[in-house]
Amino acid sequence: MKDYNATSAQPFAPRVVLFDMDGVLYDSMPNHAKAWQRAMKEYGMHFTAEDSYATEGARGVETVTRYAKMQLDKDLTEEEAEHIYQTKAAYFHTMETPKIFDGVVDLMRKIRESGLRIGVVTGSGQRALIQRLLNDFDEFLTIEQVTTAFDVKRGKPNPEPYLTGLRKAGNFAPWEGIVVENAPLGVRAGVAAKCFTIAVNSGPLPDTALLDEGAHTLFPSIRVLADNWEQLMAQL
Repeated sequence: MKDYNATSAQPFAPRVVLFDMDGVLYDSMPNHAKAWQRAMKEYGMHFTAEDSYATEGARGVETVTRYAKMQLDKDLTEEEAEHIYQTKAAYFHTMETPKIFDGVVDLMRKIRESGLRIGVVTGSGQRALIQRLLNDFDEFLTIEQVTTAFDVKRGKPNPEPYLTGLRKAGNFAPWEGIVVENAPLGVRAGVAAKCFTIAVNSGPLPDTALLDEGAHTLFPSIRVLADNWEQLMAQL
């Protein structure tokens, strides 16, 4: 595990844990990958399952805009990119509802019992998913503690989403924040925001894809993180 205090200007004093949503709280990434592939193909773009994991965390319209420029040499308007993103969202909502990962609720209860707050920082702009999040985790979350694509101008890997999440969760400083992420762009965003960043590798990418982005520690699942939470906190 990397020494966070060695790279931080302030001593680590955790007060809030900020979770990514897809691939961390929900086993939803396989569905997102299929929806992205179908929508992008419909508009003449090639998009693989690995692409969906590699770009996860960015605002959907940013992903569409980037691939349209890269593959079609087109500069899409915000409205055009949003239309393609909503096509992807529509395909996603035809699929089976993804399950909450084993260990998530146990982990949130441990966090709350230790006196830390909880927030969620997602690149999603799908209101139905955000509402489901609030329904599923109403024991721990209110809308004020959730940062979405609607709250930021720049998505992950920019630090803005996590800096916004710190503010929304209670005006916390970076050295008071813990980020839990499963995607390279999200890990990069958490590290850029100067938060202690935990990687959970719930997808097909190699561990190095997350560690090379600066993750301070890595777990193979949210279940293992939950089971080792007290030990991890004792080491920090």
